Amino acid sequence: MALQIKETQDSYDVIIVGSGAGGGMASKILSEAGLSVAVVEAGGDFDPAKEEDRTQLRPPWESPRRGAGTKIRPFGDFDQAIGGWEIDGEPYTRKDGTQFDWFRSRMVGGRTNHWGRISLRFGPNDFKRASIDGMGHDWPIGYEVLKPYYDKVDKLIGIFGTKEGLHNEPDGFFLPPPKPRLHELYYKMGAEKTGVKVIPSRMSIVTKRINQERGVCYYCNQCSRSCQIYADFSSSSCLVIPAHKNTGRVDLYMNAMVREVTTDDEGRATGVLYVNKEDRQEYRIKAKVVVLAASACSSARILLNSKSPQHPNGLGNSSDTVGRYLHDSTGADRMGFVPKLMNRKIYNEDGVGGLHLYSPWWLDNKKLDFPRGYHIEVWGGLGMPSYGFGFNHNYLNEYLGLPVGGYGPKIREEVRQYYGAVVGMSGRGESIALRDNYCEIDPNVVDEFGIPVLRFHYKWSDHERKQAKHMHDTFEQIIENMGGVVLGQKPGADQNYGLHTPGRIIHEVGTTRMGDDPKTSVVNRFEQMHEVDNVFIVDGGPFVSQADKNPTWTILALAWRTSDYIVEALKKQNI
Repeated sequence: MALQIKETQDSYDVIIVGSGAGGGMASKILSEAGLSVAVVEAGGDFDPAKEEDRTQLRPPWESPRRGAGTKIRPFGDFDQAIGGWEIDGEPYTRKDGTQFDWFRSRMVGGRTNHWGRISLRFGPNDFKRASIDGMGHDWPIGYEVLKPYYDKVDKLIGIFGTKEGLHNEPDGFFLPPPKPRLHELYYKMGAEKTGVKVIPSRMSIVTKRINQERGVCYYCNQCSRSCQIYADFSSSSCLVIPAHKNTGRVDLYMNAMVREVTTDDEGRATGVLYVNKEDRQEYRIKAKVVVLAASACSSARILLNSKSPQHPNGLGNSSDTVGRYLHDSTGADRMGFVPKLMNRKIYNEDGVGGLHLYSPWWLDNKKLDFPRGYHIEVWGGLGMPSYGFGFNHNYLNEYLGLPVGGYGPKIREEVRQYYGAVVGMSGRGESIALRDNYCEIDPNVVDEFGIPVLRFHYKWSDHERKQAKHMHDTFEQIIENMGGVVLGQKPGADQNYGLHTPGRIIHEVGTTRMGDDPKTSVVNRFEQMHEVDNVFIVDGGPFVSQADKNPTWTILALAWRTSDYIVEALKKQNI
């Protein structure tokens, strides 16, 4: 895709800001419906099929850091999410000493080039949590509204799994799942002995051919690097690139930092104003409709910076709701050592870059001291070593009563002995969306492009802390029931029970929430802004609540539904 920088005279049916899950889906559906589309992306071009973009199948020793992460690739030198929590020239601030770490990905496809591909539907309960526990708010729509679109997403993108008949883990259209690996079988044994449900994972990785444009997974275990044969889901490879190539109606503006949505004298959107990161000049693009898909926080930032006489508090923000109700998934992790997995024969353990088994939330919150729940992800096995081993071999020597220390052949032998015997678990849970957790514009700080930056105010509540404590209690039980030994000290109350800093799970949602009442929400049931009917938001911002599930599949389903609505509204000249 060639870089296009176009001046103010260009006009489109739709401008889409952002090329991640929501923006990618919107670009495909709208362009295939015959609309002219401009996709405005803050990062550069990216296609994992190009040799210059490929990191897949590169061994650690090809990296000058042996694979260790960098500021712009914090998950490893070959991870494809170019960006990170800290980007030079693009600061953000925090208010009142609170914490929030904001991950951005600056490339076509956004954060979908990194994510774990865990692709879960929200269930019937997830849309109506307030009716169940009295906290937060219900969505104005239910599962039955999104089910047809979840079905479409399954068939379009591909997802493996099995039908389980679980009420709040709705079944879909599944490709064959891979078989569990040895460490996952040990996890299954320990989890079931603990009373924890275990089912095959549901991941957007193609294990059986679904079309001629995408290949079939060959189990290289490197999905975080973005697949060169398009066997896993990334918005760039599955949505944006096909839309650009097949329709001829998608123009891609790269390295374009959107400052604001422009409006006319009546307060209606006319397009966007952006800064070209290469020449540092400002440009305008015009359109009948503006679709924001820049991520929950970035879209809120754009709206809050879009001030005018008609919108003095930011576009669509007369309710003071833009930026409010920000919430991220909870997260806590633990590792264990399983002696029976020592001295394994070293072989190339087949698998996807993620878990083959998965534990959905399995308990009744009425019997617990916290609301909502979490799922469990398991990791370990014989994947390719990166810049480290994933464990301290001397810690294991000490546990086994063996000599500690040494160098050279001794270390090599010990690492070989222990490799594959360390198993980890991660809990990913639902937090309560609170109005007082929010992002706003910092009145005193701008980025290197002169655009005012976000300032975050975020605090975990006791609900999330108690949930993290329960995670660690559960992890310890499972590890013991695996015949393993828990590694490390159990975090206490002074450490929030190991609860990750908000933003670290990279599931932030809720800043432009959906609702029927314009006084308490930003968009309606079709993700259309109450106050400006030709602006739509298709990222995680409209989420009323997050659920204990990764948000991507719901972002995709909602974006498809919203895109269908836009097409019909333009046909009827309703916007």
